[in-house]
Amino acid sequence: MNPEFLVERLIAAGLIILISFPLHEFSHALAAYRLGDGTAKLFGRLTLNPIAHFDPLGGILLIVSSLAGFGIGWAKPTPVNPANLQGGRNGDAIVAMAGPVSNLVIAAAVAIPLRYIEATGMEIPVQILNLLALFVFINIALFLFNLLPVVPLDGSHVLFALMSPSTEFRYRPVLTQYGPIILLAAAFLPILPGGNTIFGAVLGALGDPIFELLVGRGFFFWT
Repeated sequence: MNPEFLVERLIAAGLIILISFPLHEFSHALAAYRLGDGTAKLFGRLTLNPIAHFDPLGGILLIVSSLAGFGIGWAKPTPVNPANLQGGRNGDAIVAMAGPVSNLVIAAAVAIPLRYIEATGMEIPVQILNLLALFVFINIALFLFNLLPVVPLDGSHVLFALMSPSTEFRYRPVLTQYGPIILLAAAFLPILPGGNTIFGAVLGALGDPIFELLVGRGFFFWT
């Protein structure tokens, strides 16, 4: 791997740990607090302080896996008591959605300077451009990945909210038991044509168009 690209990946991993993960978890905590559950605040998670949300294993794994050319990691899960939430299962879905949406907001915010650079022709080192673009794309990937309707991801809470109570009661134990296995298969098993994974297909079908919408076609001439 190109050493410069490796450095860009490591810096991007640091930005994820310092910005994306904390804002994601803070958004969960804030949504829960606004809907009546103060559990996250009680545990000191209603903050943007990266230390409060840092998971040692998830953070170290993200850095190490970035060295290998891909990124896998996580922050400390935000504690939420669904019984305290206004709106019941709908409230739980809103809290779950808040995290991934925050990653999409980050991607859109970082894309603004890239759009400005493209529009003005400003001369910026290609390393900085690539780093910003990589940060945008990673946050889009976090948005899409966390919305997969698989336990324990945020998308599973949305899935359960869309089910009738009886259907949820029937399928939730099974999906909870086998969710991690399904998740690993979706993320890593090349079961689709061309050796693609399920998440790789989702990222290609949705992630690329979102990236192009936010950053614009012109950026690809710089990469």
